[in-house]
Amino acid sequence: MKAVVLGVSGMTGRAVAAALADAGHEVVGTGRSPDGFPPALRERGVVFSRSDRDDPAQVRAALADGADVVVDVVAYTAAHARSVLEASADVGSVVVVSSKAVYRDARGRHSNSDDPPDFGRPVTEDTPLLAPDWSGQYRSREGYGPNKAAVEELYRGADVPVSVLRPSRIHGPGSAQPRERWVVDRVLAGQRTFRLPHAVTAGNHTTAAANLAALALLCAQRPAHRVLNSADPGTPTAAEVVTAVAAAMGVEVEVVDDDGGPDGEPSPWSTWPPFFLDTSASEAAGHRPVGTHAATVGACVEELLRRSRSQARGSS
Repeated sequence: MKAVVLGVSGMTGRAVAAALADAGHEVVGTGRSPDGFPPALRERGVVFSRSDRDDPAQVRAALADGADVVVDVVAYTAAHARSVLEASADVGSVVVVSSKAVYRDARGRHSNSDDPPDFGRPVTEDTPLLAPDWSGQYRSREGYGPNKAAVEELYRGADVPVSVLRPSRIHGPGSAQPRERWVVDRVLAGQRTFRLPHAVTAGNHTTAAANLAALALLCAQRPAHRVLNSADPGTPTAAEVVTAVAAAMGVEVEVVDDDGGPDGEPSPWSTWPPFFLDTSASEAAGHRPVGTHAATVGACVEELLRRSRSQARGSS
């Protein structure tokens, strides 16, 4: 099977390309510059193709030789979706990475609204969505989710099978803005106690890039029209996430539940009410996660520690 991964150099793209290559598939990965193409992918036989995701002509050129599956990791606007659909005659199926940001609660609140949403339970794929935004202005808290909803609407109307994946708080090597740094920097500075508001109940579901890649691989190998949540097994709370990141550093920390008091320091996972995803549909489709959050977060943490050591040597 020939797979084209749009956006191969980032955290999610490199994980998806690696999973496809390791499964024995022919993989082409696109990006703006070969400078960001991970050497580990080249060693796996992944071929790099220069292509600007914002240039429809370049996207069409990248797909000119056809593909059994296109994995669209960097679809943020309706225009991005259209550029792939224009080449769909030469494409067998599509797997597109969307986001849990498309979900809204009964009062219209979503993951990026000023007031957090309250779903009352882990969110299933049939939860109502935000109205699509066709403007392409996605680089804002209010614009991101609606533009992703527009991407989904276009892809769901495609003539080829499309799997829409909705992850949450992705973590893994290659992240441009790793949330895990919030813990790593504090632990490196000597902090061993974390006072978090609603520590044992708050949470914002995590998704290992490796788990998302495994689901993308499954969908690539079994094309169908579907929408699936993608998240790490269980419902890791803020306290569990912070503890796991510290443990990956070889450090034991104490997490104190501040119960919403003034001394608590919100972590990137201290969402209250909690925002967790129901992944039973992914499991029913045959998805078997690579591991839990605690089992997978070490890859990101190790990369952060390497960067920290490199910066320390550079400043000495």
